[in-house]
Amino acid sequence: MVLPPLALDGPCMTIRKFSRDKLRPADLLAMGSATADMMRYLEAAVRSRLSVLVSGGTSSGKTTLLNILSGFIPADERIVTVEDAAELQLRQAHVIRLEARPPNIEGKGAIEIRDLVRNSLRMRPDRIVVGECRGGETLDMLQAMNTGHEGSLSTVHANSPHDAISRLEAMVLMAGTDLPSRAIQKQISSAIDVIVQAQRVRGGARKIVSICEVTGLTNGETLSHELFQFRPLGVDEEGNVRGFHTATGNPSVHMQHFIERGEVLPASMFEPTVQTASART
Repeated sequence: MVLPPLALDGPCMTIRKFSRDKLRPADLLAMGSATADMMRYLEAAVRSRLSVLVSGGTSSGKTTLLNILSGFIPADERIVTVEDAAELQLRQAHVIRLEARPPNIEGKGAIEIRDLVRNSLRMRPDRIVVGECRGGETLDMLQAMNTGHEGSLSTVHANSPHDAISRLEAMVLMAGTDLPSRAIQKQISSAIDVIVQAQRVRGGARKIVSICEVTGLTNGETLSHELFQFRPLGVDEEGNVRGFHTATGNPSVHMQHFIERGEVLPASMFEPTVQTASART
């Protein structure tokens, strides 16, 4: 809530309201937000403990998608969630929810997300889910992913997977450390395995527009390749975007990892699909 004199035209209140009915993977398929192959890949990625970063702009459905992906975490694992404002709705029974606290009227008593992330490492979590990385806690999250907490999940504001990597690097610097750029890039490339890009397309529909894997670091640049993408074809008479999801033809670099973890994915799911005009939505 913003009050005058900051709000020039009077008090302004913003309410974020989430549906009581939690969305499931089948709902994304029904809405055309993703394909069955995309969701099967993301399920295998989460279950096999690959670290996943959900990227997207404001109101692109990042938190909703994070909720859905967290549903793939096995029920016998201990999960610690860290949020600025509690919004996640995990279905598992063994979940510890931590929420940051703003300073009081005297400017004291604040508990920041970074403090909670560091504290969560002492709580023996199997997974750490950070609602959103927006500051110095990014460094602690990356270090957690690199020190035995694989399979952790988080979101970040960015317009593309490439921008998401750049934002992570910038936010690590906000931690106040004097790390060289090369060291930060190594942390990111070794910690993040998959980047899922969400977007609110023209007409208001929310779609997964890209799924990328981080493949390494070369010449100071974090490399990635795209597995799935949404290809827009135009706009219909009602102003809604038309397009289709397809694989790009790039095979996953984690196929052996999936096999070792008991997640068998057919190679055919990474082959580009041929869409007829009537099937494109």
